[in-house]
Amino acid sequence: MKNMWKISMGLLVAMMVLVSCSSGSGGSGNSGSSGSTPNESGGGQSANSGSGGGEVVELKFWDMVWGPTEYIETAQKLVEQFNAEHPNIKVTYQSTPWANWYQTFTTAIAAGAGPDISTGAGYQAFQFYDMGAILPIDDVIEEWRAEGKLDDFYPGTIETMQYDGHYVAMPWGIDVRVWYYRKDLFEQAGVSVPKTFEEFREAMKKLSGNGKYGLVVHAVDNGGVHFLLSSMLNNGGGIFTEDKKVDFMNERNIETFRWIADMVKDGSIDPASTGYKSEDATKAIGSGIAAVHLTTPSFKDELPDIADKLGIIPPMEGLHGDKSALRWVNNVMIYSATKHPEEAKTFLKWWSENNKALWTEGHTGQLPTRVSVAQEPYFQEDPILKQVLDEYVPIGKPTGAHYPSAFPELNEIEGEGVLHTLSQEVLLGKDPVEAMEKAEKRFKEIMKEQ
Repeated sequence: MKNMWKISMGLLVAMMVLVSCSSGSGGSGNSGSSGSTPNESGGGQSANSGSGGGEVVELKFWDMVWGPTEYIETAQKLVEQFNAEHPNIKVTYQSTPWANWYQTFTTAIAAGAGPDISTGAGYQAFQFYDMGAILPIDDVIEEWRAEGKLDDFYPGTIETMQYDGHYVAMPWGIDVRVWYYRKDLFEQAGVSVPKTFEEFREAMKKLSGNGKYGLVVHAVDNGGVHFLLSSMLNNGGGIFTEDKKVDFMNERNIETFRWIADMVKDGSIDPASTGYKSEDATKAIGSGIAAVHLTTPSFKDELPDIADKLGIIPPMEGLHGDKSALRWVNNVMIYSATKHPEEAKTFLKWWSENNKALWTEGHTGQLPTRVSVAQEPYFQEDPILKQVLDEYVPIGKPTGAHYPSAFPELNEIEGEGVLHTLSQEVLLGKDPVEAMEKAEKRFKEIMKEQ
């Protein structure tokens, strides 16, 4: 167990760093939403009441805003249900907004006033584990492995939570990027749904011209980054090797970036994309200026008037026949400062096994990590969500591929700006290999390889 001096010092230093995670509707590291601010009490200050057999353990649960108002209401009801079923444990629910989330957590934890347990952004548990603030849950994972319960999780989601020889969190939600398209615009142009990268490029050409474009990207708020990463993974590439060494200038990645650069030269990508935010790209699709957009599964809800004209392109084959999708796994973590680790694990397990209502009633934008939840009518009767769960989620890979799990440096790689700069340069038509070489140098600095 790392000592409290290291925790406090590490977190105080970390407070000086502005961290940005992947963004998008319902994404890991979502944009801010309304929610109550965590109060002054937390894991290091959890109180007991009563005595002997009547002792009640108090836990603080901070939950990020993963959906609309009904999400918060549903989560609160679930906590009340847990408390009713566990009279010796009282969990207090706090809805935590995304705005300044990193400072909120680091300030509270350094002051000994953080939560016992929380949900959080995709890399949060890994960052805080390195600071000594996260309690590994190896015993929970091994218990569920022995009971066969891990079989209910989508492939790779449990493994993503392994770091430094420990499982640092429990997965609960998946954020994935998918290709939406305007079915009517494809039909009008006589374009078939592409099955390969080569077909995709040709389709984008046919859909472009006279002020219209095949593809739009919201490059200002990470859409360009997601476009690059998704395409790279889909073509069998990746930033890292299986042993976590930077390998950005590999053949597959270079092919991918040249493929994107070719579409820029073709005039198939809306040139305004470099200045577009998510809402601008949504307007471009809604108005028919563009026909294809890489975005979140819930994108259809942003354009209800043309929802019947929207479809999802099935995962395409890359230039060598590979198929993959970019995904993040959001999770629930326990903090090392908790005075009640066993009770926190009890709640963690219960929350993981009883949170179906977060989707069916709370309408979170996440997708479930549990196959059993994905089989609910809520998903199976929605053709878009069913397609994403059937076709995209099983082939999802993290930003750090080909390394199998997440790690803290990914937060800096995604959030520092190097990938954003790279996407801007490629979309502006600059030499993709030169842009990649600059990015690789920075990746190696982040990973302390040079």
